[in-house]
Amino acid sequence: MRDIESFAQAYTAAWCSQDPEAVAAFFAAGGTLAINGGEPSVGREAIADSARSFMTAFPDLQVLMDAVDVAGERVLYRWTLLGTNSGPGGRGHKVRIRGQEEWTMGEDGLVAASLGSFDAEEYRRQVEGG
Repeated sequence: MRDIESFAQAYTAAWCSQDPEAVAAFFAAGGTLAINGGEPSVGREAIADSARSFMTAFPDLQVLMDAVDVAGERVLYRWTLLGTNSGPGGRGHKVRIRGQEEWTMGEDGLVAASLGSFDAEEYRRQVEGG
């Protein structure tokens, strides 16, 4: 497995870039990204669309890498998202939410599958300004 720490740092930078295709480039061509048990985004185009939705909602989006741990073929990437919900339809509230992605890495060294999760209720409360 490649240097996962460097990979995760570069992935974090991609999330901060406002370039959704940069995020998708970390996934295998047929890779998947599922968030909070929802329907997975399959393939780089769909993954870029998912990243774009966060980048649009939070034009000042910052993602911080909190930790990255390896357990066999799985990687646990922990993050903090910071931003102001000032995109189209946004309410202008600041959000700080922690979450994680559990990656299954492919033989090509890219993410084959990512299971992401965060506290959706806390996220909603912050977006709504509660």
